[in-house]
Amino acid sequence: MNYLNAGYGLKSWLLTLDHKRVAWLYFISITGFFFLGGAAATLVRLELITPAGDLLSSDAYNQMFSLHGIVMVWFFLIPSIPATMGNFLLPLMLGARDMAFPRLNLMSWYVFILGGAFTLTAVIAGGIDTGWTFYTPYSTMFSNGAVLAAATGVFIVGFSSILTGINFIVTTHKMRAPGLTWFRLPLFVWAQYATSLIMVLATPVLSITLVLLGVERAFGIGIFDPALGGDPILFEHLFWFYSHPAVYIMLLPAMGVVSEVIACFAHKRIFGYKVMAFSILAIALFGFLVWGHHMFVSGQSIYAGVAFSLLSFLVSVPSALKIFNWLATLYKGHIRFDAPMLFALSFIGLFLIGGLTGVFVATLALDIQMHDTYFVVAHFHYIMVGGMVSAYMAGLHFWWPKITGRLYPEMWARVSAIIVFAGFNLTFFPQFILGWAGMPRRYHAYAEEFQLLNVFSSAGAGMLAVGYLLPLLYLLWSLRYGARAGGNPWDARGLEWTVASPPPKETFATVPRVDSEAYAYDTPQ
Repeated sequence: MNYLNAGYGLKSWLLTLDHKRVAWLYFISITGFFFLGGAAATLVRLELITPAGDLLSSDAYNQMFSLHGIVMVWFFLIPSIPATMGNFLLPLMLGARDMAFPRLNLMSWYVFILGGAFTLTAVIAGGIDTGWTFYTPYSTMFSNGAVLAAATGVFIVGFSSILTGINFIVTTHKMRAPGLTWFRLPLFVWAQYATSLIMVLATPVLSITLVLLGVERAFGIGIFDPALGGDPILFEHLFWFYSHPAVYIMLLPAMGVVSEVIACFAHKRIFGYKVMAFSILAIALFGFLVWGHHMFVSGQSIYAGVAFSLLSFLVSVPSALKIFNWLATLYKGHIRFDAPMLFALSFIGLFLIGGLTGVFVATLALDIQMHDTYFVVAHFHYIMVGGMVSAYMAGLHFWWPKITGRLYPEMWARVSAIIVFAGFNLTFFPQFILGWAGMPRRYHAYAEEFQLLNVFSSAGAGMLAVGYLLPLLYLLWSLRYGARAGGNPWDARGLEWTVASPPPKETFATVPRVDSEAYAYDTPQ
């Protein structure tokens, strides 16, 4: 009996304590949020085909990009890999039968759904136009009462992240199989562990900030609103103290996924394993120290700007080490270009472009030119969407046979990977040029000389939509018609590949003992 056929009733799923089923609940939820956010982005790109604001009014346009940002950041990008693959794989990779706190794990999903219901109701019914950041004074002076409800939803979702982070930390510390020392852990586990530390330490700062925003709106106490004697720059400091580490909540799990996929499809040990592990921790640490590079034009001290600029350059060092080590792992490897590998290589290319352009916006003088232009939009999407979503797709395709026991059509998966890579570059690379030329973001009408590049960008968005819809179709098809997957169709290494596909309800009949390091591709599994 496997975990999928252990019970078929709705109650058996909604009250499950099985980490694998909780992962499915998250997967279904965030998939819905992903396509909702994508629909809003589609309307934005359709509007921008022509220079005149002739499809959406200025208010409707503001609401669409706000809906897109709020849904994609808070309800897809941040929870995507930890809540789905992290939930499913962490106990399997550690040799544990479940999470340390199974009930807390299920509770985190219900908290996530409650927060999503609050926010979606507010965003759709109330029409929020503040963007995903809820910046003051937009959220304090120039918006409707729905902002408070949406912020409440994001506040609630923060508790879901905290619960997940606590569960992952305790599970990693206390439930590792005998012999599974820290330096035998898969890099995916290292990435989830570092991400969990950020979740637990940074999320309360966002929660406090949203509470203060609610107190100000409800009681008229001057905290952020300058009309009441507040300081809007304080909001920026508090918000970005959380939200820059949140970038690594999205990216670190993606790096863990790519490490697993690269090692498997190059059929080699990871080059510089300890360097990779410590660079994950270094990225998590530096993530707490660079929030001020979002505020170079806010009026903060020039000395603070110089310090944040230097720290932003330093955080690129461990990131560059990871790219170097992935490329060194590929060198002279027995490389297979299956779909997971194509998505992983896509991550490396897009993340490299996003990281290099991040150095541009971390430079004080250049940031003044590019701040609030489409250059920043392109940089953000190369990191968050191009990089993180590519890694998510790599992991989904890599572990899909293990999760479902079925194989997907490989040809269509490769087609999807190629379309996504081409469509993404067609969508967002023109935006670097637009931003450098001075086109500001969040405008629904623009100068005519920018139209051609915007047409290219909107055409690329159409390609992206096709590339993302294809996996939805063929993965659903594979659930019923896909060929049976063996226990280890990729000849991968790791404890998760030693159990049946899909795994049994009680994953390990006996606790396994580990006597080899991770990625031992020179020895039989």
